[in-house]
Amino acid sequence: MLDIKFIRENKELIEMGAKKKHIAFDVSLLLAADDKRRALMIAIEAKRAEQNSFNDKIMQVTDPVERTNFIAEMKKVKDSLVAEEEQLKEVTKNWQLLMLQVPNIPDMSVPEGDDDGGNREVKTWGDKPVFSFKPKDHIELMEKLKMADFERGAKVAGFRGYFLTGDGAVLDFAVWQHAMKFFAGKGFTPMFVPSLVRRETLLGTGYLPQGEDDMYKTQDNDYLAGTGEVAAMSFYSGEVLKKEDLPKKILAFSPCFRREAGSHSKDTNGVMRVHEFMKFEQIILCEASHEVSVRFHEELTENAEEFMQSLGIPHRTVVNCGGDLGLGQVKKYDIEAWVPSQNTYRETHSASYFHDFQTRRLNIRYKDTDGKMRFTHSLNNTAVATPRVLIPLIENNQREDGSINVPEVLRAYIGKDSIQ
Repeated sequence: MLDIKFIRENKELIEMGAKKKHIAFDVSLLLAADDKRRALMIAIEAKRAEQNSFNDKIMQVTDPVERTNFIAEMKKVKDSLVAEEEQLKEVTKNWQLLMLQVPNIPDMSVPEGDDDGGNREVKTWGDKPVFSFKPKDHIELMEKLKMADFERGAKVAGFRGYFLTGDGAVLDFAVWQHAMKFFAGKGFTPMFVPSLVRRETLLGTGYLPQGEDDMYKTQDNDYLAGTGEVAAMSFYSGEVLKKEDLPKKILAFSPCFRREAGSHSKDTNGVMRVHEFMKFEQIILCEASHEVSVRFHEELTENAEEFMQSLGIPHRTVVNCGGDLGLGQVKKYDIEAWVPSQNTYRETHSASYFHDFQTRRLNIRYKDTDGKMRFTHSLNNTAVATPRVLIPLIENNQREDGSINVPEVLRAYIGKDSIQ
């Protein structure tokens, strides 16, 4: 959420941001609603003052007729006040809904583009493996090695269901253990966060109201979050932090749930796009400085790149174009891993910064050195999501006989150097 004062003073900038993100938003409707809200607030305050004046007069009047007249006049004012207060409730509700739809302004360095086809490669790492045989996909490899059971997964959990079994489960746990050690070494505090969250947490992080269709909802009107960012960001909601305690660096771990509502025909087999998965998320709360946010954005991205490099997975980093940014993101990088069976890169990580878009909604503040209260800035980045990362890990390390070489950093957790 942006500050309404900033929106009023930068109408053209908001329009430009919406256009670059390809988000349909009419800032004029918001400003008209804000004008109406302000006018009603002024009128209500005037009537409250008039009501107080009548109260004072009634206390001083001794003549019964005059007192009755004052009471009748005051009743008119009170009835009008009640009507305007009810009107203000409706106007404010509409104003708040429009405020939730205002897109954050993308950074100047964000490239133009309609969708992920407009994302621009900024760096690559690792040599794509050259096989003397036709590489198998992760589904065939995992099934033959009894690392996964997709048929029983569908039987038990339905569409996109899966079981990780035997070495598949062990490999998944190994990635988690490596992630814990790796990101703790980067100064992040581990946190196991809830997946079941209240609506307010999703509104605060910007996933609602736009992302409603992709979320699982309970009979109690709570939600299952699609990322640990939601709960971890809300951990400090409504609090005032100490400037000397910034930055806050959190490594959030949680089960994640996504309906994949807009992707019914994409990646229906295997573990690329599943409804239930596990994820470590890097989250940073820092001081309200664009330069500091940019520095931490690069740091988060480099952390994830180094993690992928520790696993030996070839990958590239792209900067996302305007049309591939979410409502609150100022800038985003995606890391995409090389998937041999598809002969292409597939996204495994996203790194974003938001300025105070989320923290203004969640009311996370700190007192600056000059005593002024400010909203912190927020950033997040995938540390690692499983089982998706198993796809490039397995496929890039496959051998002709169908066995899989285990990356050196995982061998201590698995207890062997190959899966066969």
